[in-house]
Amino acid sequence: MKASIPGTVRRMQTPSDDSPRRFRGRMAALLVLVIVSTVAVTGLLWVRSHGFSARATPGAFETAVARAVRSLAVPPAVRDLANPLQPTELRLARARDHFADHCATCHANDGSGKTMVNEGLYPPAHDLRSDDVQRMTDGELFHVIREGVRFTGMPGWGGDEETNWELVLFVRHLPGLTAVEEAMMREVNGERY
Repeated sequence: MKASIPGTVRRMQTPSDDSPRRFRGRMAALLVLVIVSTVAVTGLLWVRSHGFSARATPGAFETAVARAVRSLAVPPAVRDLANPLQPTELRLARARDHFADHCATCHANDGSGKTMVNEGLYPPAHDLRSDDVQRMTDGELFHVIREGVRFTGMPGWGGDEETNWELVLFVRHLPGLTAVEEAMMREVNGERY
């Protein structure tokens, strides 16, 4: 402990004193607040001038956010599931017919998403043959089929586990779909998709 000089009063530092560190912290917080406010106001003005349309193509930022949210929506225990079924001709045939009857309305028989219904969806149904979808884990695909995706046109179909896992097999099969298989799908759905 330092000895004090007689006749001097030692000033105690109080929590309200502004030190350079505290000042920098306050300035950083103010800067963050200004940036967040500017982004919010800019976004609001953009939405007010452009509006919303289901026919607009999502931008890169919106797509990135949607992918991140989709990933967060799948519980880790489900994400890591592997398909317990092996692809057989019978399983792929059942899944193909189910897909033609229930899924092709939005995704098209070939999985491309090129349908009249999908043109009006926002966000649009994915091209199931794309790298983005094919990189999803079996568990993620299973979850999307069974539970759906909120704030999109993808409903949660529920269904029994075996049928859903067969659909996962079929989604994996779509990049190699043959013309003969597409013709069989048109027999199921009346050549609509």
